Amino acid sequence: MPTSIDRFDYIKIGVASPERILSWSHGEVTKPETINYRTLKPEKDGLFCERIFGPSKDWECYCGKYKRVRHRGITCERCGVEVTDSKVRRHRMGHIKLASPVTHIWFLKGIPSYIGLLLDQPLRDLEQVVYFNAYIVTNQGNSPDLHKYQLLSEEEYERLIDDQNVQFDVGIGAEAIKQLLGEIARPVYERPDNKDDRGRLLELPGLRELSKQLRDELASASGSQQKRAKIIKRLRLVEALLNSHTDPTWVVLDVLPVTPPDLRPMVQLDGGRFATSDLNDLYRRVINRNNRLARLLEMGAPEIIVRNEKRMLQEAVDALIDNGRRGRVVVGPNNRPLKSLSNIIEGKQGRFRQNLLGKRVDYSGRSVIVVGPTLKLHQCGLPREMALELFKPFVINKLIERQIVQNIKSAKKQIEKGSAIVWEILEEVIQGHPVLLNRAPTLHRLGIQAFEPVLVEGRAIQLHPLVCSAFNADFDGDQMAVHVPLSVEAQAEAHMLMLASNNVMLPATGKPTITPTQDMVLGIYYLTIEKPGSDDPKRCRGAGMRFVSLADARSAYEAGVVDLHARIKVRDREGGGKTVETTPGRIIFNEVVRSAIASVN
Repeated sequence: MPTSIDRFDYIKIGVASPERILSWSHGEVTKPETINYRTLKPEKDGLFCERIFGPSKDWECYCGKYKRVRHRGITCERCGVEVTDSKVRRHRMGHIKLASPVTHIWFLKGIPSYIGLLLDQPLRDLEQVVYFNAYIVTNQGNSPDLHKYQLLSEEEYERLIDDQNVQFDVGIGAEAIKQLLGEIARPVYERPDNKDDRGRLLELPGLRELSKQLRDELASASGSQQKRAKIIKRLRLVEALLNSHTDPTWVVLDVLPVTPPDLRPMVQLDGGRFATSDLNDLYRRVINRNNRLARLLEMGAPEIIVRNEKRMLQEAVDALIDNGRRGRVVVGPNNRPLKSLSNIIEGKQGRFRQNLLGKRVDYSGRSVIVVGPTLKLHQCGLPREMALELFKPFVINKLIERQIVQNIKSAKKQIEKGSAIVWEILEEVIQGHPVLLNRAPTLHRLGIQAFEPVLVEGRAIQLHPLVCSAFNADFDGDQMAVHVPLSVEAQAEAHMLMLASNNVMLPATGKPTITPTQDMVLGIYYLTIEKPGSDDPKRCRGAGMRFVSLADARSAYEAGVVDLHARIKVRDREGGGKTVETTPGRIIFNEVVRSAIASVN
């Protein structure tokens, strides 16, 4: 097993061929058992088999003949287990050889149904065939009343086969679907006669012909828009299959991959009981039904019993891949729906969004946001404890550089003590080092912006109220994540491109993002409002008073002589010495606006 991960440019997701699934596998799982209840060791050929998936204990085989790392790579001749690291159980896969083909429910019941689109048949007809409710004509033979893809009920089929003069072929179940897909694609393999290993897929002449036929139909189609749209959909699918070099018969499964056991674990609880992943129950159902079907076929059981077992196998595989997509949901002992492979990877709590996109990263933190009215537009208030943790490597570097400490260990001790020099260095380190603030969901690029951190007391991140509309944030308990750009290039990009003061326009519309919202609007409204009775000295302190200047009126308000909303008369010396009627709140507002405009000019 390679120790280093090779660099790659992209990941391609496609349909796996049976040969590809077998190449992933390290052995066939034939038994539904998981672990032995007496020894608590995995059962041989079961869902946790050590011979297939690797040892449960590091460098130790199942029977205990080989122990320790010195036997690395040896396969025990007694139990067949390779002596290796137990971590291989996180990526080694197995397989189940299905006694009868099974259609993949994603391709049958997806929107649109890809099997239905390729065969140009409605989904409800295909479901009738797949779940053994109707036969489908695969070759009409010499019958004038039949046509290809026609559905026949049990009674119609019985009546037709009684007629000696009529020759025709029908199919039922996933085998019929596979045959029809094969007839459309006509795949050519390296070794077509070898059923176990056909080799590489060379070409798909049938799909090429279908693509040409659909293009001709599209060029000559003058009918409804709906018909053209259907042809285009079908053509897109055919082209996608050709471009990805995918044989459409691969959507009918002959081999079912079994996920690594450590990704569907079984753990013992305190009381001796076991908690297990739902996948184990779903795999167990598939194996039980598959083994029963294989036995029935071997015995030569009646067709009706075999057909029923094939349908049950199809339903078991459907539940494993996507529980609840069709029919009744499979539930566990406590009536809880079992989580299938689709449930594990889809949605907000799924593998992609929760564990790959939403994973925890180093040099990041998260906290509640509160308003920071004293901040400048390009600043954010970072809690001291959080800042120290985020910038710890930079602080350690400075401590060693200044020879305050000799090594990293003693630097960490200084930081834990919280000595004064540490806070001084932290203040120095954060100067000119921007941080990125992100509020989920990040729906546009302004969902992540850079700010210069200012150390604040408490545990909440302080945010300038003007940037709230860009983040779609408010202060009712919203949380934001902080990220520290490490390299000089990242810091420069954050400063030049992502700083909040450089992103004042919406990139989509060009409208301003820094709009006063919520607290600010309410505050300005409250500051400049005239309340009822603001000219009545009994109801409003200082109402009707006269002042010689704006500064005099403001001093009177600060001394508590006049209320904020009292109507007063003031001589405005800058306005030609006229006496104006106003309120202390409006004087404060005008002064702030004037000083802001003057500083810009």
